[in-house]
Amino acid sequence: MLIDTHTHLYLDDFAPKKLEVVKRAIDAGVGAMIFPNVDCSTVKPMFDLHDQMPDRLHMAMGLHPTEINDGWRDAIAEIKSYVDSDRPFVAIGEIGIDLYWDATYRDEQMLALEMQIGWAVERALPVILHCRDGLSETLEVLEEFRGKAKGVFHSFGGTVSDVEAIRRRVGDFYFGINGVVTFKNSRLREVLPSIGADRLLLETDSPYLTPVPYRGKRNESAYLPYVCACVAGALGVDEKQAADMTTANARRLFAI
Repeated sequence: MLIDTHTHLYLDDFAPKKLEVVKRAIDAGVGAMIFPNVDCSTVKPMFDLHDQMPDRLHMAMGLHPTEINDGWRDAIAEIKSYVDSDRPFVAIGEIGIDLYWDATYRDEQMLALEMQIGWAVERALPVILHCRDGLSETLEVLEEFRGKAKGVFHSFGGTVSDVEAIRRRVGDFYFGINGVVTFKNSRLREVLPSIGADRLLLETDSPYLTPVPYRGKRNESAYLPYVCACVAGALGVDEKQAADMTTANARRLFAI
């Protein structure tokens, strides 16, 4: 069985047949999926889809870094109210630093990240980290929680040096690998052995980053086996071994 540790099947991209897309993933061997939240507007659709199949679907609650703007304090207060509710969350996320499009709110992103990691540590939950052009800032915040915070660098596409820096500065985190690893010119395959099978997680980041051979189309969790096959090849193991190892990693980190 595979676990998609990062998928947004609850978004309107999959309307009006969201549940059909979930079932298609299950038929493809993806036995469980984790939904990370994006912003205040995505909470209800995430809850609605989760509640249709709670034994297969799991949720994480957080405020995405690109949603940090002038009204971010109100937004994060609302997100905190969900974290404090009786809803079952397996992680705090998707949180992090994203300076790719706009660095205007860099300091605010760092403060929001610090706050949300604090929530995770208080609840003994892992964090799902979005890090785009912001590794230095992300590590600066995480260093405050070294030895306390745990989690995954979602959609990791960095170098061996990045892996070493993460481990040196903040500890032994997991790394989420998605369709990027299947791209023809991706050098990520060369990095996987340095990460090691015991710290790899599979994800799709649906509807984004569709793996080969479906690149250019809308991504969905049913395509996770293509990511698994590529990871297996890079590690020199068969697909079942890669599936078993990454599923065990996901169960360990997210307690599912």
